[in-house]
Amino acid sequence: MSTATFGGALRQWRTRRRVSQLELAVRAGTTQRYVSFLESGRSAPGRSMIIRLAESLAVPIRERNELLLAAGFAPAYGQGRLDAPELGPVRAALENILRGHLPYPAVVVDRHGDLVSANAGFYAIARGIAPRLLAPPVSVPRVLLDPEGLAPRIVNLDEWAWHIVDRLREESERNPDERLRALADELAAQAPPRRTPGPQYLGFAVPLRLRHGDGELRLITTLTHFGTAVDVALAELRLEAFLPADEPTADALTALVHEA
Repeated sequence: MSTATFGGALRQWRTRRRVSQLELAVRAGTTQRYVSFLESGRSAPGRSMIIRLAESLAVPIRERNELLLAAGFAPAYGQGRLDAPELGPVRAALENILRGHLPYPAVVVDRHGDLVSANAGFYAIARGIAPRLLAPPVSVPRVLLDPEGLAPRIVNLDEWAWHIVDRLREESERNPDERLRALADELAAQAPPRRTPGPQYLGFAVPLRLRHGDGELRLITTLTHFGTAVDVALAELRLEAFLPADEPTADALTALVHEA
């Protein structure tokens, strides 16, 4: 956090979310005057008020801990490791979800897009890419867009690369993160010139079109977050599934997984 005081940090988050003092006050069940006093340092917030304000601004729980610390309180949310024994049931649930998506590719990544776990479908479509890209820590955005990754096989790379870059940039702006910003800049430098989506654009999602044999795989992606997590590591996980956009793709993915 770049601002040392709680009031300055609160103002930064409110400005970032484009929320007025009045709107924040209504959301948090307080008054505009009180929010103004908090931001100017004329009032000191209580612990519960900090959490209410953070929830009202959709501040990630990692940064909610920082807000609490800035105001002199202990963190409210745990920050365990995913390999900790107490998160064993969560890991088991994630593996079940990944298996449940088979034969379709699915991955679990952290807030930087680094691979936490993947199913056989993901490794099937990643077959043949440079081994360095699958050496831990595996960056899924790099697997997709690196010149030695899937990029040469992506038919609509000029559309899909910018879909990934824009998503990374939006996330790094919404929840500031230098590493995400640097990754977005790195991938943008490798991307083809941006252009308007073509006639194959589905309207609700940019399809990932991968060359496969004499044809192509047409995939759409879905993202799932743990919306009620109270542990930082768990809250930052994201499940990304690559689903077939047509029947031939579904059949081809089934065959790919069985060949593995």
